[in-house]
Amino acid sequence: MPRKKKTAERKIELRLVNSLNSLDLWNQHNDFMEDLPSYITDNLKHNMRAYQKHALQNLDVVQRDKKADLLYNQLMFYMATGSGKTDIMAAIILYMYQQFGYQCFLFTVSTNAVVNKTRDNLVNSASIKYLFNDPIVIDGNRITIKEVHSYPKELEPGVIYLRLSSIQTLSNEIYAPKENGITTDQIAEHKIVILADEAHHFNVGTRSKKANVDSQNWERLLDTIRQLNPKNRQFEFTATIDLHNSEIYNKYQDKIVFQYDLSKFINQGFSKKVYKLQANNDDQAKMINAVLLSQYRKRIAHNMGIPDFKPVILFKSNKIAISNNTEQAFLDMIDRLDAESLQNFIQNQNRSTESEALSIVYKYWLKQDMAETVSELKNDFNKLTEVNANDSGTKGIMENTDTFSKLNTLESPNNPIRVVFAVAKLSEGWDVLNLYDIVRISEQGKGTSVKDTNAEAQLIGRGARYNPFIYQGKKSYTRRFDDRKPEIQLLERLYYHTINDPKYLDHLRQSLDAIDLPVNDDKQFRTYTATVKPSFKKTSIYQHGNVYYNQLEKVPKEHYSSIIRYGFDPLKTDPIDMVDTTIERRYDTGAETPSNALNTVQLVARFSNKSDQALIRTGLSRNKFFRFNKVSQYCPTLTSMNELITSDKWLGKAVIQARVANGTPPLNPQKKLAAVDRYLLRVQHAITHNFNREKGTTSFVALPINEIVNDYNKRVSLNFNKLSEVIEPKDMQSQDWYVYDQAIVDKLEGSFIDQVASYMPILSKQYQNAYLIRIDERVNNFKLHDFGDDVTNYDGYMPDFILYLKGDNYIYQVYVEPKGDQLLERDQWKQDLLERINPNNVTILGESDTVKLYGVKFYVSGDKRHMFEELRTKGLLKD
Repeated sequence: MPRKKKTAERKIELRLVNSLNSLDLWNQHNDFMEDLPSYITDNLKHNMRAYQKHALQNLDVVQRDKKADLLYNQLMFYMATGSGKTDIMAAIILYMYQQFGYQCFLFTVSTNAVVNKTRDNLVNSASIKYLFNDPIVIDGNRITIKEVHSYPKELEPGVIYLRLSSIQTLSNEIYAPKENGITTDQIAEHKIVILADEAHHFNVGTRSKKANVDSQNWERLLDTIRQLNPKNRQFEFTATIDLHNSEIYNKYQDKIVFQYDLSKFINQGFSKKVYKLQANNDDQAKMINAVLLSQYRKRIAHNMGIPDFKPVILFKSNKIAISNNTEQAFLDMIDRLDAESLQNFIQNQNRSTESEALSIVYKYWLKQDMAETVSELKNDFNKLTEVNANDSGTKGIMENTDTFSKLNTLESPNNPIRVVFAVAKLSEGWDVLNLYDIVRISEQGKGTSVKDTNAEAQLIGRGARYNPFIYQGKKSYTRRFDDRKPEIQLLERLYYHTINDPKYLDHLRQSLDAIDLPVNDDKQFRTYTATVKPSFKKTSIYQHGNVYYNQLEKVPKEHYSSIIRYGFDPLKTDPIDMVDTTIERRYDTGAETPSNALNTVQLVARFSNKSDQALIRTGLSRNKFFRFNKVSQYCPTLTSMNELITSDKWLGKAVIQARVANGTPPLNPQKKLAAVDRYLLRVQHAITHNFNREKGTTSFVALPINEIVNDYNKRVSLNFNKLSEVIEPKDMQSQDWYVYDQAIVDKLEGSFIDQVASYMPILSKQYQNAYLIRIDERVNNFKLHDFGDDVTNYDGYMPDFILYLKGDNYIYQVYVEPKGDQLLERDQWKQDLLERINPNNVTILGESDTVKLYGVKFYVSGDKRHMFEELRTKGLLKD
């Protein structure tokens, strides 16, 4: 959820904007702009958004006022980063030319980088970023926009003269005149419109009396130029202005003609949603997390049929040396990456992350071929796909022409760049749209001030610009996936990867509030901690007691006498998912899966049907595993391939079905073969995964209680489909029989604990000690394994609870497992195993006969399987 915005210190009243919003000024004119005139709409490439149209209408109202030369000759458009201020400038040029006869325009800004960008926007008709239609035609006449250094004495009809200059260059020419430089005399010959971009840079003189002289000159210079002619206009544009500064406020309260907040811009869908991903990871972990998240986005986009989707990562440091070292460390990390190390990293991170995005990403990559994943990452992230955009600190990162070329074309399919290393914040003028991850490197939270985080807030705001990718043949400039699964929403989210430092995060919050930027916390989980009670730690049970699990033995080859022995039941195999939707997706891509209510099942093939044999054998021939010399290595009792596909002990009764969308015609032979291929892959996986395994024995060995009963953290999802799935802490401080201070349980487990509590008065009278021990799911050295002659499940499992009962003569330990109704059939083998555990069937090695082990039926909602009655039957619970 977005963080709650802190209440502002005082309300800012903007008199001109308020007057326009209340229609006071509109009511004074009968000829105001109800709709944009055709000379604007026909000559701009982009359709004007509603708020842009509103901005132009406000301008039109005040410019038609009889006192416009006096009251409205200097105006400001206070608009969010990325909201299309340059589009409005282009429209203003057409408007002021056609409506009031202005032909001379002066665009100025604080950096050359923005000048170069704006040249592509307003002058260079060959640029893909050019904002006008070519040619520009008004009232049947062709209009030319001509870039000039100075304005001619005689203005040609049909020509708009545009001077583009940094404020520093303009200042030098005016205050230190040189040959061929523009002069105030030249400017004074015509009425002009000044378009001042990033105008907050031109108010340092107003903002502070201690400001440097150059900044004061810039502000005074624009005042001088504007005052050369009473018809001159100065239209300023900024996303950043400190209206809490009284001097700035006094200057602009009657000059801001349109305001469009960043929060409104984001909430109306015109930018990416912004998420803060905070963790205690080191730099290397943050880098690989960003790479995995970025590459996952690329795959999702590919599987949804989105062409040329190329997400970019920015690694931001605070010093050039650190950034350069980070670049080399990144390249070394990718070079050293291998399947085993990546697998271990993802598994370890998946156990602890609280991030919704990273949780999705980890689960996805763990299902992929890790060797192929490593190869793909090395191909997409290397020296050829990264750029170092560091600078000396005196210039923007866009000043270097080679760097500018790479950074200014990041959206191009021909630009391979995926990673940018930089110290400077995103420079004004870098309009990159496909930036999706900003990663802070070598962070020092304690030393970070609000001034530092102000720059980062601006960085995040610029990075949030929307990427108008093509989906289903259409390009959109607003978000389309807000109501879709989180996996798909990643294509419209910017993630800011940062440290989990309270002081830094508080400063960042203040900075984000200052620019009205809503940022969501990327939390899918809440972490609860269960602590072992000190009173239990003092007991001899904790200090010297044991719990027990069974030893393993190798499964003999002759055991594998049927496909069932590999844990594969041909009669219970789910249909192959062959649903065709508008979303192209691979198996397990994470893209959306249609509801089963919209699907139906078609028969593909029966192994017992002779007419299907050709199809089945074609599928077998396409998979190299199904050669008898290969299969026999895993199926030692198999005599032939014919036995595999015809014998009832193997696949003779198998039926292949496919799930398809309702209304789908019968599958053609090609799709049927694809379903067979995927079915055989399931068979292959079952055989290779479950051969040469170990199974449980009846011999149980001791494990000290104090090795498995320790404080533990449990990540709890914040997203639940059903109320019964909600996991919450249950206070157990007053319940001496529960070994932890709280039980972190779902509704079913909570009801089980309540049932135990109701029997505790009886158990406490019957036994010297009675405890319920919750087994932490992270314990990996305590598992029960199925035993007997018909074992088909080899992985083993950990029961949720042990009921520990110490009597006068015996210690009883009962393995207990609450189970939801939806899992009863799948996990029936676990209950069968539990019920085989009793003193007559098992032996405890190294122990006297004073310990007795039992398992009981699952506890289901309402105790429908009568677990507590079974405790009575076994003599463990006496009324």
